[in-house]
This record gives sequence, structure tokens and C-alpha cells, in this order.
Amino acid sequence: MSDRLTQLQDAANALSEHICNSIGILQQSASPATFPGFEKSTPKDPSVINDENVKVFCNSICRTAKDMDVLIDSLPNEESTTQLQASYLTKLETENQNEAAKLRLKVQEGERELNKLQEALVEIAKVQLETRKIEAEFTCGSLPKTSLPPADEVTGDFSELPQR
Repeated sequence: MSDRLTQLQDAANALSEHICNSIGILQQSASPATFPGFEKSTPKDPSVINDENVKVFCNSICRTAKDMDVLIDSLPNEESTTQLQASYLTKLETENQNEAAKLRLKVQEGERELNKLQEALVEIAKVQLETRKIEAEFTCGSLPKTSLPPADEVTGDFSELPQR
């Protein structure tokens, strides 16, 4: 994506190209000028100019001129002083700080929810282990020996637990 000045230069180049091509078509399709006493052949009818070419070049020149107007209108005006730019940047910085504060709050909220989820997963794992103990006692008739770490040491990382 190019900046507005480059787009404006490209539009000016396109406009000059359209005008040059339209003049070339006019020269190509125009009848030759006659000089009295110097005529070799009968001149062609001057209405040979192709109306379709005229419409195409008129449309392309007008469209390019309109595009240039839009690009010129989008350029910053001369009233943009250093003071105005500094106040605008200050406003943007304030908005940025407000949004950063909101983002920090959302991250903290997400971390709290993650901790709740990890605590729930720890509780689910404990219940599953207790259920397996009951199942083993019911099946085998005796309680297998297992040891669980203290609850404050459980982090919610279950990668070390044996898989069934």
C-alpha cells in the first residue's frame, strides 16, 4: 500500500497518459489538412472519428481527475501545526493508556478464571483418585496404598500423573 502522495503522483501519471493517448487517437483518425493547389487525392470524410474512443477517453480522463480530487482532499491541510499535532498525539497517548489499563484488568480477570479452572481440575483429579480407591477396594477387597501431595503443592499440572 502506498502513501497518498505516491497515489496522487500515480494518478497524475495516469491522467497524462490518458491525455497523451487521446491526442494520439485524434491525430490517427483526423483527416489531413488541405492546402490549395497542393492536393494529391480526395480528402477523407472528417466524421470518421470513432465515437467509442471519444467516450472511453472522456470517461477515463474524468474518472482519473475525480480520483485526483479525492486524493487531494485527503491530504492534510496547512492548518496542521506542530501544536495541533502534539495535542492530537497527547490525546492518542491518553486513549492508549486507558485501553492498556482495560487490557490489564481483562488479563487479571482471565488469570483469576484460569486459577479457578485449575482448582476445579485439581478437585476433579482428587475425586477420580478417591473413586478409583473405592473401585479397587470393592474389586480387590482391600484398599491400595497411594499418596497424594498436599493440596498447596498441587499446581494443576497433571502431566506427571499416570495415565489409565
